[in-house]
Amino acid sequence: MMQEVTHLVVGGGVTGLAFAAFSKDKDYLLLEADSSLGGYCKTVRKDGFVWDYSGHFFHFKHPDIEAWLRERMCGQEVRTVAKRSFIAYGGLHIDFPFQKNIHQLAKDEFIDCLHDLYVARALTASRPETSFRDMLYARFGKGIAERFLIPYNEKLYACDLATLDKSAMGRFFPHADLTDVIRNMRTPDNTSYNTTFTYPEGGAMEYVHALASEVDRTKVALDEPLVALDLCKRIAETGKRRIRYERLVSTMPLPRLLAMTGLEHDAGAFAWNKVLVFNLGFDKKGPSEPHWVYFPDRERVFYRVGFYDNIFHADRMSLYVEIGLARDAVIDTDAMLARVLEGLRLEGIVTDQRVVATHSVVMDPAYVHITGRSLEEQARVGRALRAHGVYSIGRYGGWTYCSIEDNLVEARELAQDFELS
Repeated sequence: MMQEVTHLVVGGGVTGLAFAAFSKDKDYLLLEADSSLGGYCKTVRKDGFVWDYSGHFFHFKHPDIEAWLRERMCGQEVRTVAKRSFIAYGGLHIDFPFQKNIHQLAKDEFIDCLHDLYVARALTASRPETSFRDMLYARFGKGIAERFLIPYNEKLYACDLATLDKSAMGRFFPHADLTDVIRNMRTPDNTSYNTTFTYPEGGAMEYVHALASEVDRTKVALDEPLVALDLCKRIAETGKRRIRYERLVSTMPLPRLLAMTGLEHDAGAFAWNKVLVFNLGFDKKGPSEPHWVYFPDRERVFYRVGFYDNIFHADRMSLYVEIGLARDAVIDTDAMLARVLEGLRLEGIVTDQRVVATHSVVMDPAYVHITGRSLEEQARVGRALRAHGVYSIGRYGGWTYCSIEDNLVEARELAQDFELS
């Protein structure tokens, strides 16, 4: 069967739904490989706990987008929360970001970090920053880099930081200079892009429902992945039909899209890691202050722990625990869970609480590895795809590091561009 549409949208996560919702041209078809919408923003409910696939919190910089979403979340309590986040280091909880709060370390470590920062700043002009690792040493010095920035990010990305571009995290990396560090000793200022966040009582899926409310469900095909693509003829194939399109908007991971187009590309330019997420529910409350805690200690299998219960002040501890793994890692979920629970006990997060509910999910890909090679190839293949009416957008479609709101903005702008063209 051949079907014809103006816009074929591949992927029913936030980005794909946002494009369909904001598009004035309603001649579209949205394909989703899974049996439900949401992508990584799915929410799980189990034994009274509400969890996302991972900690998906929204940091709105565009009030109009936030208002648009909230108007479509009738009856849903949405809290705006001032973030409290810490780094577990040497038995202490250091305020995040680490580099602005080294004065909270033991005296000898503080002196080491401050000295190395001062020396690094003096030598910045003569030290090349050819990688993310180089940038950390050049801008923050050995003390800060090796105590937190390098071990934490190596756990998160599950790779050698020397392989990443120096701007791999873009605006999301909390830079600080010597003046910021000194000023922060007297007047704390730990603001960052996510100083406040919003979260609905029903989980991140409520934002998905808001977007989906503006999408014609008769034009959504679930359990129907894209399997082949003829760029020249602008024909897509699923296991059920062939679709001739004018424009294709793809949010699937860029390497997967490229593999089915036949377009010549450097597959080795695109690397990533996966993340194993455990959602854990306990029978009673734990620490009442943090929203999430970072763990640079390589003895801990997890790099971050988040506390859902501290957003809505629930009476039972509800955690998400994230573990960064190489993309080819073989996962023994039971063994990993045992290591997680032991680590939580050693960190004092779990004391006499009892686990009453668990859930796990593997996000693959999770963090894309942005390198000089990937940036160049992404730009090149992006131009080639657009020449054939294919627009690859979103975190994985654009192979970038961005926020959920960035995805909404990008999708809306693309829909507006099409309207004007």
